[in-house]
Amino acid sequence: MRYQHTFKVAAPIQKVNAFHRSSRSLKVITPPVFFMSNVLAPEELADGNKMAFTIWLGPLPIRWTARVENFSPTGFDDIQTSGPYKSWKHAHRFEALDENNTQVVDDVEYSFQRHWFWGVIGLVMALGLPILFWYRGLRTRAALERNTSDPGA
Repeated sequence: MRYQHTFKVAAPIQKVNAFHRSSRSLKVITPPVFFMSNVLAPEELADGNKMAFTIWLGPLPIRWTARVENFSPTGFDDIQTSGPYKSWKHAHRFEALDENNTQVVDDVEYSFQRHWFWGVIGLVMALGLPILFWYRGLRTRAALERNTSDPGA
């Protein structure tokens, strides 16, 4: 399956890339309904780094680990190595519209596990992707358009 979301942010591509390279940004752009804890990742992500975290769906902890790769000035990929999906690849792409505006494209390819429990969890999470990425766009714009250098602010 595939999900794609695009939004524009009034910030240069370098600033957008730096924001997304910061592991602190993950908590900033995750909606409160997906409470995130136990985030383990280097402060600045680079090729081959691993991230581990727990997303809480109500009282249910969903443990997720991912590897990041293919970093460039125009984006990177995060690939689930363990978690609720059979496969998950999230391509983060940044396109300079001009020197002060960037288009962000989130392209997610995923497949469900065949296990009944994880299949249902994956489906519930997939149904939430439009809200998740709408919120991420909102929070990314809020963080970058207020001219702060702290990606976790």
